Amino acid sequence: MKKIIIASTSTVHGSSYLEYLLPTLSTFYDNTVEEIVFIPYARPSGISYDEYTFKAEEAFNKLDIQVKGIHEFDDPKKAIENAQGIFVGGGNTFELVNQLYKNDILVILKNAVENGTPYLGTSAGSNICGINMKNTNDMPIVYPPSFNTMELISFNINAHYLDPNPDSTHMGETRETRIKEFHVYNETPVLGIREGGWLQVEGDSIILKGAFSARLFRKDKKAVELETETIIDANILS
Repeated sequence: MKKIIIASTSTVHGSSYLEYLLPTLSTFYDNTVEEIVFIPYARPSGISYDEYTFKAEEAFNKLDIQVKGIHEFDDPKKAIENAQGIFVGGGNTFELVNQLYKNDILVILKNAVENGTPYLGTSAGSNICGINMKNTNDMPIVYPPSFNTMELISFNINAHYLDPNPDSTHMGETRETRIKEFHVYNETPVLGIREGGWLQVEGDSIILKGAFSARLFRKDKKAVELETETIIDANILS
């Protein structure tokens, strides 16, 4: 049974890395999880894999869970297959997906999660849970072999969703504008998750969690707000 947390961000304003999620993670990774495999491929701000893994280690030390970066294993495929738990951090989604394909582990990662390995994704690590990565906000700094991702859920994620600021002088596209452009050519629903929000997935159940509502976009339909604790099912997505 799938057991996934799909979080918009790793850090909310005024808190430390993963701090707002720690109460949830304390029960998400049960007592049998002593070590998780961390995938640092997204490299926020271009930091090294070691630097990023250390950052994850600092957070998970508070839960008495060890962290080992996937780059520290001789065989990344076996690392995923044998993992007690998995965490894919945020950063640049293009580079994350590029490395997952380059190391030939995207399908193995998908299979592990579908077979019940607990999976935490933040930002880019959440984007790859959807049908594809086409709703990322990131710059295309590399060109992955495909935009297709794990399809663990039947819609796409727009992490760090921002509402238009009526007082801003910025004249560029809003997130909503860009998602409407996506829907000219694509049918896939898109859920914009605001900072501090996440999805809790258990099997086929998907529930919106956190302090804020999320915004759901569907092709040729008006965008709607989904309140926290909403169950996201086929009826809502249709």
